[in-house]
Amino acid sequence: MNRMKNYRDLSSKDALSAGFQFEFYCQGCDFTWRSKFKPHRVGQITGWLSRLAFLFSDLSKAGRATGTVADASSRGAHDEAFLEAQAEAQRYFHKCPTCKDMFCGDCWNEDEGQCNNCLKQAQGRQPVGGSGGYGESADNVQRCPNCQVPSQGGRFCHECGFDMASTHKSCPSCGSVMPRAARFCTDCGHGF
Repeated sequence: MNRMKNYRDLSSKDALSAGFQFEFYCQGCDFTWRSKFKPHRVGQITGWLSRLAFLFSDLSKAGRATGTVADASSRGAHDEAFLEAQAEAQRYFHKCPTCKDMFCGDCWNEDEGQCNNCLKQAQGRQPVGGSGGYGESADNVQRCPNCQVPSQGGRFCHECGFDMASTHKSCPSCGSVMPRAARFCTDCGHGF
């Protein structure tokens, strides 16, 4: 099974809450699917042992040894958790044979067996902004999704400065990647 590349690793390495979680996203819109958090018990136990080791100087060597064991088991457990999450995520995503990106059901044309972006390109209509079809209206005039002014071409709207090529933005507080239309960060709650 090939590894999907449309994911973010949300796993926690904190000793007391160690575990694995992954978020998979559509490469054409803002759809995401998040796997269930899978606790890493060996990492949690060794975390507790390491904290106890600081209380007793005789146990410091044992604390270092348990940390090494936790690191070794963590790699295998992480890969196993990823493969399980990926197997579940494949129910929600399709790999386009043309562009090789992953798309949700809304961005996928089941009849044609390819993503909507590649289908538009094949029909001679270039999608606006690379993905997601930003700015196309019923009259086929490219419009800015922010101010609705007809575009003069280029990456930025000549009226309001909106970046028409970008479908996502980074949270200034925590750095998480959010869909362009998001009003709040889903990780830290920061308002845009």
